[in-house]
Amino acid sequence: MQLPSESPTDPLLDGLNPPQREAVLATEGPVLMLAGAGTGKTAALTARLAHIVRSRLAWPSEILCVTFTNRAAREMKERVGHLVGPAVEGMPWLGTFHSMAAKMLRRHAELAGLQSNYTIIDTDDQLRVLKQLIQAEGLDEKRWPARQLAGCIDRWKNKGLSPQDLSAADSEAYANGQGQKFYRLYQDRLKALNVCDFGDLLLHMLKILQTNREILEQYQQRFKYIMVDEYQDTNQVQYLWLRLLAQARKNICVVGDDDQSIYSWRGAEVANILRFEQDFPGAKVIKLEQNYRSTPDILAAASGLIDANSQRLGKTLWTERNGGDKVRVVGVWDGPEEARRVGEEAERLEREGASLATLAILVRAQFQTREFEDRFIAIGLPYKIVGGFRFYERAEIRDALAYLRLIAQPSDDLAFERIYNAPKRGLGDKTLEKLHRHARARAIPLSLAAVEICDTDELPARARNTLLAFMRDVARWRDAAKVLSPAELARTVLDESGYTAALQAEKSAESAGRLENLTELARAMEEYETLGDFLEHVSLVMDNDANDAAEKLTIMTIHAAKGLEFDHLFLVGWEEGVFPSQRAMDEGGLASLEEERRLAYVAITRARRRCTILHAANRRIYGQWTSSIPSRFITELPEAHIEQESTLSGGASLWRAQWSEHGDPFAHVAAAQPARTMTRGPGWQRAAAQSYDPTPRRLPEATRSAASFAAKPRSDVSLGARVFHEKFGYGTVTAQEGNKLEIEFETAGPKRVIDSFVKLAE
Repeated sequence: MQLPSESPTDPLLDGLNPPQREAVLATEGPVLMLAGAGTGKTAALTARLAHIVRSRLAWPSEILCVTFTNRAAREMKERVGHLVGPAVEGMPWLGTFHSMAAKMLRRHAELAGLQSNYTIIDTDDQLRVLKQLIQAEGLDEKRWPARQLAGCIDRWKNKGLSPQDLSAADSEAYANGQGQKFYRLYQDRLKALNVCDFGDLLLHMLKILQTNREILEQYQQRFKYIMVDEYQDTNQVQYLWLRLLAQARKNICVVGDDDQSIYSWRGAEVANILRFEQDFPGAKVIKLEQNYRSTPDILAAASGLIDANSQRLGKTLWTERNGGDKVRVVGVWDGPEEARRVGEEAERLEREGASLATLAILVRAQFQTREFEDRFIAIGLPYKIVGGFRFYERAEIRDALAYLRLIAQPSDDLAFERIYNAPKRGLGDKTLEKLHRHARARAIPLSLAAVEICDTDELPARARNTLLAFMRDVARWRDAAKVLSPAELARTVLDESGYTAALQAEKSAESAGRLENLTELARAMEEYETLGDFLEHVSLVMDNDANDAAEKLTIMTIHAAKGLEFDHLFLVGWEEGVFPSQRAMDEGGLASLEEERRLAYVAITRARRRCTILHAANRRIYGQWTSSIPSRFITELPEAHIEQESTLSGGASLWRAQWSEHGDPFAHVAAAQPARTMTRGPGWQRAAAQSYDPTPRRLPEATRSAASFAAKPRSDVSLGARVFHEKFGYGTVTAQEGNKLEIEFETAGPKRVIDSFVKLAE
């Protein structure tokens, strides 16, 4: 029987290209809609859902449609509503993974040891429960933080593992093999409280479906059609839950892009979409490759880059658009020049009529935003941070600044309140209340009240000793501020206060990022002679936050930019160790390298009209100038679609030649895995015969720097030679190792540089 919607005049199909139409009409059996960036996958998905309802293939209540965010669910409901009218109101099973699992769990809570009126706790409540358990078991919470245990439990639940499912290796992840014990204690405690965390919603339902055949069959019969958006972002428990529900009818349609799987750090597994055809034999694979967003050169550059990945299904984006600029690759001397260059380009585009709202800077890590924020404040260019806080608004930065403010101004009560128990010192609200009472009675600042109250019996001995030790530290730091530079003072305070150690103990991706931000803060302070000058600068930056503007340039991480698009895009910091991230590769090897490349692909495909990639020859890393080499991703861009520009000798073509001649200095990262062949569509096959040593390690400095490409040192530079450096001025060579020089500069002091960056002084 031919359905009415198959008519060429069906308005549901209006404006859809042939592959989109095919995806809408392919209603029976498993379907993988492999949708590239900017190819209209949402339009195809919503039209397919509307087609099923309008054709009466299923009642709205018989369709399970799962998204990752509430925003995506609302957008889909609105779009479908425009197509089918009031029928959309009868779709109770359209929502996020967690909301759908919670709806199911309400009906079967007793099978998970809960009552149907259970509540869902947030992260703060979760940490509170874990801290209580850690304390009750006599474990040192400073050594084994609750946040670390929470991260372990979250990973286990994302994998669909209950306490009894953990291996010995899993258990070793916390407290020397006590992970399983604390996971079990935590789950028992949640059940006693009749609560669950977000991870439990899917985990409990997965276990119920796995162990109760009758309930599983009820849902398998209920859902005639299952549709899943952003399938490449599913984690293991989501994948297992969906596969169980779809096994009977197999009418499952998943929409995703393996080339945009960039969330492994929160449990996403690209393998889920790669093995869809194995899970559902006979699945129809429909590729959406026509891009409606970007220019031909931008698409070709992105496609050429991602082709270097082995773990992909394979597709090639194309567009009917003509013209447009090539992707620009710009090499600059250092980070400050990079910020200046982007600022000048943004101002030029604005003068030519471009709206600042159509401009964006994408960074790999949040600490990179500081250089641009400071530059844009200096030139008065309006900007906003999306998907995170401005650099000086971040909690760890505000904590560090509070320490420095209290050192500079003892009467700053707001600063005192913020850090007197940060990191945790055992000083609670009652102690602070007594300090406030004493300060008001004597009309003195809190810091002075703290000193005075320690000479009384107002506080318990333990709190009194802790508070007195803290105030002695503050006094010592205040004396140190007279002789130390602002940056040295900041590093000293953060170390001696225990703030750095507390973050290190958390051992999480978030804490690692916060430590990077603190390192960047100290680096920023090196540009100021006095602590007062720096704090004044921060005040001006923060004051700018209040000056709202209708149009602002956007600064954000690449992760936060997924799903967005901009006319003019600046991709900054494309150097080895920054992007791809050295930390990611050290921890994840080849898999992480391929995800970093997918992240680069996502970044480029956010651009509509112009895309500029910048890399610097020098970066300040941990307070030291370090020579950098351009990202391998730059060398993987097809030359026919890029335009190279560089202020460096030799330009980008030199770097490309050096990569080609000397090989990959990170070759150990892409080491061997078992040989395998991945099908990538007609004519696409790639065999990978590489192995990987998973032992995390840092590479030698010579390997990470541009020096690794210099075959021979210069013969005209020797010990004692007087040389000139464009950034550091005149100096004398004091040591030489290959093509690396130690130079005592007259104004900049001792520096380590590459000999190709200096010339003999006349």
